[in-house]
Amino acid sequence: MGRPAEGGSTALARPRAVRPPAFPRSRRRTAAFSFCPARCPPCCPWERSAGPSPPPPASLGRGPTFRIFSQVLASLATGPRQNNSIFYEIRTYHIKPSKMKECVEVFNKYIHLRTAHSELVGFWSAELGAMNKVVHIWKYDNFAHRTAVRHALANDKAWQEALLSRLLPLIEKQHNEVAYLVPWCQLGKPPKEGGVYEWVTFQVKPGGPALWREAFQAAINAHINRVYTKLIGVFHTECGLLNTVHVIWWNESPDHWAVGRRSAHEDARVVAAVQDSVRFLESQQNMLLIPFQCSPLK
Repeated sequence: MGRPAEGGSTALARPRAVRPPAFPRSRRRTAAFSFCPARCPPCCPWERSAGPSPPPPASLGRGPTFRIFSQVLASLATGPRQNNSIFYEIRTYHIKPSKMKECVEVFNKYIHLRTAHSELVGFWSAELGAMNKVVHIWKYDNFAHRTAVRHALANDKAWQEALLSRLLPLIEKQHNEVAYLVPWCQLGKPPKEGGVYEWVTFQVKPGGPALWREAFQAAINAHINRVYTKLIGVFHTECGLLNTVHVIWWNESPDHWAVGRRSAHEDARVVAAVQDSVRFLESQQNMLLIPFQCSPLK
């Protein structure tokens, strides 16, 4: 109750307005605020957090605003992505040393039983940088497509009896990865058949393409612009060993590849671009690959 007014009146005094606590000016607004579809006030606690973003306000529900909000957070976290659901399965088989020749013969003879179900991008064996290893890439429209393909293969007796039964005794171990082409790269083709492919694997720092895209793209373009080699594709993984980038180059021959590398090492533009990108790298390795006769990329 307020103090009684003079003259015996019991009228209530007007309560003073209570202002919310002010945050320091530097914390009132962040870059994320301009994207916030919920129109949160500048002092919104989860918006000021420097750590991982908590769930969006419950008021967003699961409607169009929520989807926009989720897309914004995804783009801020990982950067641009391809605008479709196509992905690539990279399969790597380690072959028993005494069985490598037989493995090549089996795939070349019976691979048509497998490609009847989905698209094969490329099939190679390692020549330098690794031994007794084969790498192949399969393209899928989406995960439902892959599930349907695997189901069909499980019921394909010809594939199981002719290819799979011959192949399994030759393999020591195998693994696969799900990878996407980076948005600024389309899958290329060599100018002619023959030659060798360089497969370079970069282990990058966590953070996704949003972290390393600009510097990495500049380093790739520096090699392309100097015509030292032909780019086939740049992939980043989403399942398997994460924070991995695979880059595939084509060279006319191993000697052509060696000359190109020496020239790149002496090119100031290439060196500068590479030096800027190494701050995002943890490790890297490469291998030279020879395409199988059955490989679409030869």
